[in-house]
Amino acid sequence: MNILDSKGRLFGKISVLDLGAALVIVFVIIGIFFFPGQTGSVAQVGVTTKPVEVDLIVRGLSVRDPQALLEEFREKGQTNIIIRNQPHGAVDVKSIELLTKTLAVPQPDGSVKALPDPRQEESFSSNLMITLGGRAQITENGPVLGNNKLKIGTPVELEGLTYNFNASVIDVRIK
Repeated sequence: MNILDSKGRLFGKISVLDLGAALVIVFVIIGIFFFPGQTGSVAQVGVTTKPVEVDLIVRGLSVRDPQALLEEFREKGQTNIIIRNQPHGAVDVKSIELLTKTLAVPQPDGSVKALPDPRQEESFSSNLMITLGGRAQITENGPVLGNNKLKIGTPVELEGLTYNFNASVIDVRIK
């Protein structure tokens, strides 16, 4: 009895191609489960993680009741952020304040005073200063939050249960 017949079968029963495919599958499974290699990506090696605080400014946010929005931020204590269309997840809201809107009004003596803006159309437009806190990877190029560099001028999207708006980073402090 021949080991290999004219149709390429071992002992007349098993195709050589089928046997080769089965061996490849077995070796792949053994390689995955018994020799998984290093965990994590190469980019993560040697990177330290430190707490950071980020100040954001929001200008001209159209909101009917800004105090209710501030209260929502304070009650929840966290917000979800999206940096360059990449969701990062929840970060802590350290502080939030409503910035007063003023106008420069010339006085009869030639001086200028900053007075509250009396225009009705500006009553639904708010400016906010928000401080967020979280942990970021510190690389040689600066802090990285959610696989994105976080630097002054970076646009950040804030998202919660009843809001979704953009802000701009104005300060980054590494603790």
